[in-house]
Amino acid sequence: MSLISQNAVQKRRLRKSEGDDDNDEDIGSPTSIDAEGGKEAKLKNHSKERKKKRTKVQESQQNKEEEEMRQLESSLFGSLYAPLEFGTEVGAAVVAPDRDAPLFFTDRSAGGGGMDYFPIYEEDISHEDEEDVVGIKGRKPVWVDEEEERTEVDIVKVSRLRKLRKEEDQHLISGKEYEARLRGQHAKLNPFTGWADMDRKTSLPVASDGESDDEGCVDDILQNNDELVVKDTVKLLPGMLEFSRLVDANIQDPSNGPIHSVQFHRNGQLMLAAGLDKHLRFFQIDGKRNPKIQSIFIEDCPVHKASFLPDGSEVILSGRRKFFYSFDLVNAAVSKIGPLTGREEKSLESFEISPDSRTIAFVGNEGYILLISAKTKQLIGTLKMNGSVRSLAFLDGGNQLLSSGGDGHVYHWDLGMRKCIHKAFDDGSLAGISLCTSQDSSLFATGSTSGIVNVYKGDDFLGGKRKPLKTIENLTTDIGEMKFNHDAQILAISSRKERNGMRLVHIPSFNVFQNWPGPRFSLHYPRCLDFSPGSGFLSVGHAGGKVLLYKLHHYKNA
Repeated sequence: MSLISQNAVQKRRLRKSEGDDDNDEDIGSPTSIDAEGGKEAKLKNHSKERKKKRTKVQESQQNKEEEEMRQLESSLFGSLYAPLEFGTEVGAAVVAPDRDAPLFFTDRSAGGGGMDYFPIYEEDISHEDEEDVVGIKGRKPVWVDEEEERTEVDIVKVSRLRKLRKEEDQHLISGKEYEARLRGQHAKLNPFTGWADMDRKTSLPVASDGESDDEGCVDDILQNNDELVVKDTVKLLPGMLEFSRLVDANIQDPSNGPIHSVQFHRNGQLMLAAGLDKHLRFFQIDGKRNPKIQSIFIEDCPVHKASFLPDGSEVILSGRRKFFYSFDLVNAAVSKIGPLTGREEKSLESFEISPDSRTIAFVGNEGYILLISAKTKQLIGTLKMNGSVRSLAFLDGGNQLLSSGGDGHVYHWDLGMRKCIHKAFDDGSLAGISLCTSQDSSLFATGSTSGIVNVYKGDDFLGGKRKPLKTIENLTTDIGEMKFNHDAQILAISSRKERNGMRLVHIPSFNVFQNWPGPRFSLHYPRCLDFSPGSGFLSVGHAGGKVLLYKLHHYKNA
């Protein structure tokens, strides 16, 4: 064998061995590892693609919902997002245009002035359109809003719009009717806050439990200036009183201390509550939410009594201090008055305001009664009785005054002459601590430390007849506060020292209502009470810091 052939065989063997080594190295080489990693990457990419598909589906659904909302808004309020072609509105009934229809009409549903928030219905619209046509004879309308006329809204499809139905089976309404009903709903949820209007004499009616709020009710109240006080011809019957417990009057801001004063404004909507936590709070009473209007903090005077002036312009506040405060409702300004010139009283916590808003009578020391001008807040005179003064009450529209105190007598004063015109012993009383009179001054009641309440007829008492019409002995502790309602058919009496110590007395039978306050309701320790101007509401403030609110069903107005 030649050398050439031998070398060729060796070269073949060498190449073969090198090839086998290379195959062994490829088993653990990076190329093989990359092949395995590629499978995992494919799985990850597949899952990402599925997530992207899900995201696209969700985005498409969301875009579809947004597009539907845009189309609805555009159909109701105009083309906000894209111009619409007439006859192609989504969700609106396709109606062939009427060639004989007028090209212009006056839209009263969003008119100016004070009627922006009151509903306009089809009857009123048709009537107004007739008047407009008569007034613009000879003039051609320029254009007509056909979109609003053809738009229909399904008020059953959306749950929050179902409250706009007038009938149970009603589904589709026109765009104009939809707008009118929304305005009516706004007027119901946001009633007229006219509590600061001093010239407002009407009071809103109290809706009964079975009544549903009606859009037309707002129109009926506000479209005329007639007096809304209904003179009830049906007399209140004795025995059982129809009433219901409502949401607490101060539920949105309860007091941190005992409530010493509650009183309704003359319009029946606004109520004040004040007590030892040094706060004066105002609430708008509707029997459902009773929203809070304002709160005022009096830093240096825990309030023992707060009262509106009968004309509704101011609030007088006092405590065990030498001074008192006046809060102007119109200007929202607080004024500090006192100490009074020439007087040494350390406490002006008890007072009464005359019905004519001219005089404030404070209980002074050593039997003195201090007469303050409600306008100037200056001392204009004093009255002096034997013994101490404990309580006061005005008669005859503010021209006369009753007072009682530690000697057990009732004094009758003429404020014009500034002298006592009659004095008589309160039957069975050792010390009189409370007085109240009816609005017509025909009746007055006295309360003593022994819990006895005497009800007198004013003319008989002044004529020398000292025996009361009735002596009420249902309470056995100090009579803290008493109040006649507006027509003197109910007398409320209370005692601060007795739990549930409050009774409602029927006048003229003088029988206590048997079902008040009832086993289910607790009055705690009542400190103060007041009837609304129409006796529809009764409020009771107690030592726990709450103002309880009741509705008396016999009376229709607040």
